[in-house]
Order: sequence, then structure tokens, then C-alpha cells
Amino acid sequence: MPFSINDPFLFLLAGLVILYVLGQSLFFLVKAWKRAAELGIPKKVLRGTVSGSALFSAAPAIAILLGLLSLSRFLGIPLPWLRLSVLGALTYELPAAASVAKILGMPMDQPVSDPAVYTAIAWVMTLGILSGILIILFFQKRMQSRLQRMKEKDSRWSAILMDSLFVGMIATFLGMVFADVHTGLAGFIPVFVMLFSALVMALCGIAIKKLRWKWLENYAMPISMLSAMAFAIPLTAWIGGKL
Repeated sequence: MPFSINDPFLFLLAGLVILYVLGQSLFFLVKAWKRAAELGIPKKVLRGTVSGSALFSAAPAIAILLGLLSLSRFLGIPLPWLRLSVLGALTYELPAAASVAKILGMPMDQPVSDPAVYTAIAWVMTLGILSGILIILFFQKRMQSRLQRMKEKDSRWSAILMDSLFVGMIATFLGMVFADVHTGLAGFIPVFVMLFSALVMALCGIAIKKLRWKWLENYAMPISMLSAMAFAIPLTAWIGGKL
């Protein structure tokens, strides 16, 4: 039987896990609703909270859908659907899959046909992100207490430490963006797309501040992502025509 990245069995496995997570979410939603009723919170407030949360969840869902579409051509639908629905994020899943594919010499512009490559990518995507869960589980309390002591002792250095961690994370992604600039004009495509995305995000920020479009705060990132992806299509075609 030939291997398929969209095999029905993979859909079944992913669906079972996602149904479990949805059931867990529904369980805690019911528990929270009952507890709120016990505390005397009006049902009108509860309904407004639920509907507002559902509405503002639409913006992150758009970004997740974009990630699913980006990975589905290479890995099919079940694995990205599972990873992005439960624990993963596009900022991690795509680089993890790309790094494994590069090491194994697998191009990302075509579906994975080798089950060994597919399995390796799935393991790296899964095990890599588990480190965050384990760190939180075993070390969060100790780390938080030390950060709190540092903040109480010297708030300036505490702020510098957190900013440095954030800048380090951004630098990691920037390294991926600039990794292929030495190959010529085609290597600058990710750079141009990044700059265009940053421009769109800046325009959204101006609209939020100057025009007071507060609703745009939850949609700025998906808008910038969609705009950058749309910009990448003619840009790649134009640069490809020049090479």
C-alpha cells in the first residue's frame, strides 16, 4: 500500500486527538459557567463574555489557517491540522519541518512521499515543542520566583533580561530570513516579504493609534501575514523572470 500524507487513517488519528481537546475545552467551559452562576454573575454578562471571546478568537484562527495552508502542500492536512490545533504554532512548526527537510535533502515544493522522512519531521515537530511544556512543568515556579526577586532587587536589569530574551528569539527568525541572501537576488525574496509585512503592520498600528480602530488590534497580524503572502506571489514571479 503506497504511503499518502493525506491517508484517511491519519485523518482519523488527528481527528480523535482534536475531538479530545475540544471535549476538554467544553468541559472547562461548562464548569466555569456553573461556577460563575454560583458567584452570582448575571447570565447576560456570561453570554457577552463567551460571544466576545469567540469573536476575538477569529483573528488568531486566520493565522492558524494560513499556517495549515502553508504546510499542507508539503505535509498534507492531518499532521499540520493536528500540530496547529493543539500545541504548535506556525513560527515553530514551519522552521522545524524545513530544517529536517533540508537535512534529508527533501524539497518543500512537493508532497513528502517517503514515510521515513514524514516520520522524522513529525518527531522533530513534536519532541521539539515538548521542551517548553517540560520546562513550565518542572521549572516555572523556580524561574518565576527568581525573576520576581531580580525585579524587586533591580527592576532595570530585570527589564533588560526580558527584552534580551525577546530580541534573541527575533534574531533567530531573522537568521532564517537572511540565510540565503548570498545566493543572489532570489535569496532576498524573504527579506522583501518581511519588509512588506512590517510595513503593513506599521500601517495597521498607525490606523489603530490615529484613527482609533481598536478592533484592528486583533486582526493586524493576520492582515500583515495575508498581505505578505499575496505580495510574495508577484514578487517571486517577477524575480524569477529576471533570473
